[in-house]
Amino acid sequence: MALSFRFGTVGSPAGTPKKTGGSVGAVLFSRSIGLLALELGWVRAVRVSEQTCEAIREASGEQDVALSVHAPYFININADDEEWPKSRRRLMDAAHYGRLAGATDIIFHPGSYFGRPAGAVLKTVVPRLQACVDELRAAGSPVTLRPETMGKPAMLGSLEDTLVMGLEVDGVEPCLDFAHLHARPGDGTMNTYAEWAHSLEAYARALGEASLKRLHIHISGIEYGEKGERKHLPLAEADIDETALLKALNDFNCGGRILSESPIMEQDALNLKKAWMEISREGE
Repeated sequence: MALSFRFGTVGSPAGTPKKTGGSVGAVLFSRSIGLLALELGWVRAVRVSEQTCEAIREASGEQDVALSVHAPYFININADDEEWPKSRRRLMDAAHYGRLAGATDIIFHPGSYFGRPAGAVLKTVVPRLQACVDELRAAGSPVTLRPETMGKPAMLGSLEDTLVMGLEVDGVEPCLDFAHLHARPGDGTMNTYAEWAHSLEAYARALGEASLKRLHIHISGIEYGEKGERKHLPLAEADIDETALLKALNDFNCGGRILSESPIMEQDALNLKKAWMEISREGE
């Protein structure tokens, strides 16, 4: 019986062998340890050839490892008119080459508010995202663009922000980084079953019940302070209640992908998979 969630890592697992390494090696290694999802970490720049993309796509198809791409960090969909074309090109390059590599989802950091109210910022970013999706669809690309929920309150990327983007633009859905959502308030909240359930209710209300079946989730431990996220941690070294989160996901009949962004990424990914199987009683 297939699990409703595929588990994997954000970036190549640390144990990926140097020989036959790279993204193809990461796909093969992920499958060998029981992980069926991988987020390609193109976070500095998109430097990949079409030939390499074809090799990645073939490997992921043969191994049944679902792929997504984490686009470069240097994207800001709220950039000024001079800088926006550069950010747009980074996002579109990730989408173009990601599709060639077999990825279905393109994750990106939305950027900064620059001190402006969220509502005003969204009036800028929604039309920009719509234009990106329009260009992708005109080129025959079906990829989903996923703005990631961010861990600092100064950053564009609250749950509400990403839900507005998804509601307004068909082809955009959030990447739910639950560690970031926990860290963002800076006070230890967003860490109970009730809070996770409330966020899933809001998600379904905005994007429809069916959207809960195709969630794209990041989980790790996280260190935070009053200004939000500081750094990612192994789950066992942090206060995030991943058990309560998994219970909420199970109770809302969620599915999709859960990707570990922990410093011990594949170990925590496998721990999350085991915990999910116990909570959901799947795979029996």
